[in-house]
Amino acid sequence: MSSYLLGVDVGTQSSKGVLVSLDGQVAAYHAVEHGVSRPFPGWAEHDADAVWWADVTSIVRALLRRTEVDPASVAAVGVSALAPAMVPVDADGRPLRPGILYGIDTRAHAEVERLNRELGWDGSDAPPGRRLQAQSVSPKIVWFRDHEPARWEQTWKVLGATGYLVHRLTGAFVVDPVNAEALAPLYDPANGAWDAAMCDRLQVPLAVLPEIHEPADVVGRVTPEAARQTGLAAGTPVICGTIDGLAEYLSSGVIREGEGCVAFGSTMCMCVLSSVPRRHALLYGGRSLVPGLSRLSGGMATSGALSRWFRDNFAPREVQAELESGVSAYQRLSADAAAVPPGSEGLVALPYFSGERTPVFDHQARGLILGLTTSHTRHHLYRSLLEGVAYGLRHHFDLMAEVGVVPGRLVAVGGGSQDRLWTQIVADVTGQVLECVELPIGPALADAFLAGYGLGLFENFEPLAERWVRIGRVVRPDPGATAVYDRYYAVYRRLYERNVEAMHELAGLSGALPGSL
Repeated sequence: MSSYLLGVDVGTQSSKGVLVSLDGQVAAYHAVEHGVSRPFPGWAEHDADAVWWADVTSIVRALLRRTEVDPASVAAVGVSALAPAMVPVDADGRPLRPGILYGIDTRAHAEVERLNRELGWDGSDAPPGRRLQAQSVSPKIVWFRDHEPARWEQTWKVLGATGYLVHRLTGAFVVDPVNAEALAPLYDPANGAWDAAMCDRLQVPLAVLPEIHEPADVVGRVTPEAARQTGLAAGTPVICGTIDGLAEYLSSGVIREGEGCVAFGSTMCMCVLSSVPRRHALLYGGRSLVPGLSRLSGGMATSGALSRWFRDNFAPREVQAELESGVSAYQRLSADAAAVPPGSEGLVALPYFSGERTPVFDHQARGLILGLTTSHTRHHLYRSLLEGVAYGLRHHFDLMAEVGVVPGRLVAVGGGSQDRLWTQIVADVTGQVLECVELPIGPALADAFLAGYGLGLFENFEPLAERWVRIGRVVRPDPGATAVYDRYYAVYRRLYERNVEAMHELAGLSGALPGSL
């Protein structure tokens, strides 16, 4: 009998995979890093084959080699990936251009503004969750059609990152409803189907859109060619999969109403589950992966990407020390920053280094560190960046509270959840107790569980919460630090509105986006 489940997640700056027994015991875990291509200001791309598929093949082979598990013992495969993203493919499934990433890619800002205006979604009374922004895929499809017409003419399907991986594994062209929601208005969430009238209106043929399936639906089996490249057994079932964010939330074991998750990744994402759908104009809302529960959520454009930026540009000694001793550069940076008091001795950072998604939806937003003096050091700067992300998280929770969504329990996942300083800062800034998972495997763990759920190996999600996910430590807020952060947070909330005009002017001065490749 097959006794393992395999999950792989492809993220913005790294990909991870896990091989898990049916009772939740991790047999092996493997991760690889990759970069983001930024050929022009405002662009963010991945090569679908050299990054997405190459990561999957190397991770799966590493997992099978490390465990010496018989590939025939893998019962099913689940995948997730960064989203929303898009890659056009030809009739043979070959990518026609690099994949265009989510809200950190702002090339289609003109299309966003035009479509919102044409659809009547540019006013303050626009339906929450329907207004197009940098995260939306439809304007990027329109941009691709209008700026790269020769490639558009060859397009057979437009896939997301998850959809592309499932295609490489099985040959199927599919998308789950959560990924499809990012294609509004081409997708009608009320009917769970593509909107033919909107496709005509935007001049996007219905035929280029993939079939819609539930995330845990088995949509195909590993082809002989995919088996050759990955080491999996041909015929292994593969589920439709979903977006990395929702899989990350599920990997926390958060499956009940009132429970929330904070995902420390390249971006900072957060959600709280509710049995009654809640909406806020400045947040994301929609279904969760748990049947019967909705989510209210948000996503910041930079989080771990910000600490990585600091490491790569301002911490050469720590990077060299990591090569020599194996001690993470981030660990050294955090240890030094821990000696700096809360508030970084008068610094407040806006973490909008890649524009911002929720809650400001501004691709021209820019990063800012206010309060600098000659007495500040690198350690002050690093801590202020961690605090800035925490202030952004609190901003989201304050907005959720406006519509009656308050987390009764908060679980932290992702690589950053293992950083003791950062998690303490988040607990202090938000005033929330933070439970940190023992093994921050992330979306890949949920992908593996979903594969088993789709195969009928689990009746519900209780095994995930009770056996698969374990809490490693609990971080409690320090009331004294929280009182200090309350005053700094008040400054943080004023910074964007008081500097937005200058941010936009600087964004313009940095150079216009190119019209085409």
